[in-house]
Amino acid sequence: MKELLRTNDLVLISLVEAILRAGDVRFFVADSHMSALEGSTGFLPRRVLVDESQLSEAQSLLAEAGLERELRDAP
Repeated sequence: MKELLRTNDLVLISLVEAILRAGDVRFFVADSHMSALEGSTGFLPRRVLVDESQLSEAQSLLAEAGLERELRDAP
């Protein structure tokens, strides 16, 4: 799995999840349960991971949605 993006913005993560689901890209949101350790303050970012074989497709989908600045590595 490769990191697609990292953010504290839960709304952005929800949007990215919807875009990836619509594009049939498999993904995993890592660190989503870390809030229990951090006291729900939201300072630990969550990471959206995709299979390496679908990384460029996922990057393209997010770029088409205008989210290219959020990408960990530009396509």
